[in-house]
Amino acid sequence: MMKDAAQTLPMKDRFDLPEGMIYLDGNSLGPLPRAVPDHLARVVADEWGGHLIKGWNVDGWMAQPMRVGDKVARLIGAPDGSVTMGDTLSIKVYQALSAALQMRSDRKVILSDSGNFPTDLYMAQGLIAHQDARHELRVVAPEDVVEAITDDVAVVMLTQVDYRTGRMHDMADITRRAHDAGAIMLWDLAHSAGAVPVDLAGCGCEMAVGCTYKYLNGGPGAPAFIYVRPDLVGRIDPALSGWLGHDAPFAFEPDYRPAPDIARMRVGTPPVLQMSALEAALDVWDGIDMQDVRDRSIALSELFIAEVEARCPDLTLASPRDVARRGSQVSFAFAQGYAAMQALIAHDVIGDFRAPDIMRFGFTPLYIDEGDVVRAVDILADVMNDRLWDRPEYQRKSAVT
Repeated sequence: MMKDAAQTLPMKDRFDLPEGMIYLDGNSLGPLPRAVPDHLARVVADEWGGHLIKGWNVDGWMAQPMRVGDKVARLIGAPDGSVTMGDTLSIKVYQALSAALQMRSDRKVILSDSGNFPTDLYMAQGLIAHQDARHELRVVAPEDVVEAITDDVAVVMLTQVDYRTGRMHDMADITRRAHDAGAIMLWDLAHSAGAVPVDLAGCGCEMAVGCTYKYLNGGPGAPAFIYVRPDLVGRIDPALSGWLGHDAPFAFEPDYRPAPDIARMRVGTPPVLQMSALEAALDVWDGIDMQDVRDRSIALSELFIAEVEARCPDLTLASPRDVARRGSQVSFAFAQGYAAMQALIAHDVIGDFRAPDIMRFGFTPLYIDEGDVVRAVDILADVMNDRLWDRPEYQRKSAVT
């Protein structure tokens, strides 16, 4: 995506990061873009405060999910009018999965892999539990997905980039194989959008979902998105038939009549304040080419891996070594990974931990450069080689890891 003149990375001046902090956790929560606080303050004071209920019309609140959806669409290779915003990623997974099963009602298998984010599997389990059609959730190892796409599969539901290891599926190849088997393809782009180039239109998948609080920097709890291939959206009968997915919400008709386009995948009232923060945050991407982001991410990740392996022998690479099979994240395994990460965070290098032993580091070239990587490894080497992680204060478990 390139809207304006190409921008030089990184662009640290567009983000509000604490002085001295090296932030390698944009794969979990993106930092605050500098433009967001003033924009959000104007929305609160001028729109909500000054216009009250008039804001739905005069400030365009009702159209906001589609307007912001078009901004996201440009980052994931989707055409305008094919993405809408709102609700949480879990809700969007449920919507997309139920629609996919409806489109292949003669088949009973949902295929996923053991690297998928748990909520996607939970939503599938819950959906199956409330169906009478005896569906099956079939979970295989990531490397076995292609062979498992058989002619009884209704939908292949995968997260493109594994949240633990950063392993990345080949979207085009798997989508083609799903279609060859007559299955619907559903991608979760939670760790892809804003991290790697995505071409939804080119791969031809039926549906995709994702969150916006990671690489898109929309803030904690930022609304999720859903994409439906434009030629299919008119055939979907939404399982969650909310009033804002109705063709004429303010006609207040007693029976549901879905909107003719992607708006039918809307459910409830849009979270205007959260979406306003996201809308301003997405302006950061003006002039950014996703391939430039990818190239810089690979360079930073490769530097990090080389430095860690040379200086921290107790850590074992848990991510694919092949850059083509890895997203914008590097993970290392260590038996005391939780404590080591807490020690690292205490020294202002922010990553995170995923059970049982994964230390995760995200590389976002919008605000990370080579100097940050080298300084981060300097501190990591001290944590590991001086056994700082063995201190009691780093052993205490917090609610969020």
